[in-house]
Amino acid sequence: MASRLADRLAAARRRSFVGRAQELALFRSALAAPELPFYVLHISGPGGVGKTTLLSEFARLSQEAGIPAVLVDGRDADPSPDGFLRALRQALGQHNEPPVQGADDPLTALAARPGRRVLLVDTYESLTSLDRWLRETFLPQLPDDTLVALAGRHPPSADWRADPGWQELTRSVQLTNFDQSEARDYLTRRNVPADRHASILRFTRGHPLALSLAVEILTQQPDMRFEGETTPDLVKVLLERFLEGVPTSLHRGAVEACAMVRATTEPLLATLLNVPDAGELFQWLRQRSFVEVGPRGLFPHDLAREALEADLKWRNHEQYVLLNRRAHHYYVGRMKIDPDDEHNYLDFVFLHKNPVIRSIFIWDGMSGLRTDRPRPDEWPELVAMVAQHEGAEAAHLAEMWFTCQPESVIVARDAGGRVMGFISFIMLREADLIAVQADPGTAAAWRYLQTRAPLRPGEVASAVRFWMARDTYQAISPTQGVLWVTAARLVLTASQLARSFHAFSDPAFWQPILLHLDLERLPQADFEVGGRRYGVFTHDWRARPVEAWLALLAEREVSEQLVTESPAAMRTPPTAMGEAEFAAAVRAALRDLTSPAALASNPLAGSRLVAARVGAQARPAERSTALRALLLETIEPLKESPRDLKLYRALYHAFIRPAPSQELASEQADVPFSTFRRHLKEGIQRVTAELWARETSGE
Repeated sequence: MASRLADRLAAARRRSFVGRAQELALFRSALAAPELPFYVLHISGPGGVGKTTLLSEFARLSQEAGIPAVLVDGRDADPSPDGFLRALRQALGQHNEPPVQGADDPLTALAARPGRRVLLVDTYESLTSLDRWLRETFLPQLPDDTLVALAGRHPPSADWRADPGWQELTRSVQLTNFDQSEARDYLTRRNVPADRHASILRFTRGHPLALSLAVEILTQQPDMRFEGETTPDLVKVLLERFLEGVPTSLHRGAVEACAMVRATTEPLLATLLNVPDAGELFQWLRQRSFVEVGPRGLFPHDLAREALEADLKWRNHEQYVLLNRRAHHYYVGRMKIDPDDEHNYLDFVFLHKNPVIRSIFIWDGMSGLRTDRPRPDEWPELVAMVAQHEGAEAAHLAEMWFTCQPESVIVARDAGGRVMGFISFIMLREADLIAVQADPGTAAAWRYLQTRAPLRPGEVASAVRFWMARDTYQAISPTQGVLWVTAARLVLTASQLARSFHAFSDPAFWQPILLHLDLERLPQADFEVGGRRYGVFTHDWRARPVEAWLALLAEREVSEQLVTESPAAMRTPPTAMGEAEFAAAVRAALRDLTSPAALASNPLAGSRLVAARVGAQARPAERSTALRALLLETIEPLKESPRDLKLYRALYHAFIRPAPSQELASEQADVPFSTFRRHLKEGIQRVTAELWARETSGE
């Protein structure tokens, strides 16, 4: 059944493929030439212009010519030499390439194949850091009968053009929108009536993804007219029109939910939409032109995800937060059912919308890695890894811990089983006191426990003492991301864990991110090994247990601002403010009503009113939630009075469900702009006066 469906999908895609005649002719002539006229074909163009579709057509042409073609997607490759070779090795297996005896190296495997071969690399912009290695090391090692196509958003770098050898052996094409005839051909193949072609072409200007969206809109809204000026954010505009014509609000919710999470499955979709059965919605969603099917579920095209998420965030922030919360609870529930499901933790991390948090996880590259315990013959390899990155003294200590607590080590492997990195999650216990005191890293943490945070009977403490990727050490990489997720899984599943300590070779770089994740910088536990200094962070699991920590992360997941103060520093007594300072804080809090992180840093979060609700020792998330509730409770009574309803409407459209601008807010409130501003000013004054009276009265 699966193969027949794949065949039907491929046939449908071939029927709708149009244009790119010059590119296809160039590729076809190279395939047929007795000697390749060039070896590398660079294909560049913006998102949605059809690069992936063209590569698929190249693969089809190769298949028809009896030439094996292998496709590597840059999103699935760790941007390191080993990572790329690993992805290539996996792709060779996926394309039914028979194994070559004794040739684990994919280069050897390619060289062993008789005749011409084709290598296609998609999403090349994800491999920018490998450009030099590919150009100078990898590609020159390929057999001289290998045709390579590299497709990405950017033209080839200047180094390709400056090298006389590559100048002669490469070709470069830049994909643009379809011309009039190609676009009309596409619309005809998609059964769009001829009398609708002109308006669609004027609106989409031949952008392939936009054309596909326009056809889909016509399918569900046959009377839709494509009029008006084309905007730079064409995909966003078309998605908005598409959403206007979806069959039901549940269908619209399905599209928005798909944009919020890393991959959508049927059970997850049912949870996000709060329905007992999402089977029909899931099937409808997978048929959308901007939704792709992956090994773990459905996900939208990058351009579509960005547009859908941004639109939902400003248009219906409450729904944006609600979907995030439902996904959060779904993944937490999955953790309890199957605590060893690594992909579930990756999906959980993806919920963090903060761009800095997002940037430390290379999502697609991480999906090709798995974790397990080291094999007996791999311990020397791990010791050598420590020696390479931290020196001989650190390697000696690592070897000691590997002997003392071998169960503390988790390795990350690629698809071929090769160790790409590891993490050592050491338990600090009396039984291993000799080892604990022999290692400056664990000794410092142990001293802190003895003097500042003694363990109670039955409690344990842990230390992430060693963690590193084979090639990139503790820098951002897919392996680093997997190790971070592994550390989270270990602390979440450890029994009676009271404290965890986490060592970093570059604490200054990681500090803002770790504070946002509620790990506190602990200089008292810093240590030195082999002349190298390490910084330590900690989390007190007694003060904020697992459930409370997960709830805090839920508060911070939708924030675009990092929390940059230590947890201890943020537990402050109520702040005394003058009336002018208080009024300024109210205005700022109203502007930031949809941003929990901004509210947490507002002076009102430290006011007597907020402290009375959550206590002086409350954490930022609790203060932020209390402050938002306080503001909404103060605004809400205004709508009960006919005279004050106009003030409520102004506050509602400006702050509660804010429009992109005050001009649009005045339109939504159905009053002239000058009147809207007057109502808004008066509304702010009323809220400020009410809160100030309560603050100064001690209520």
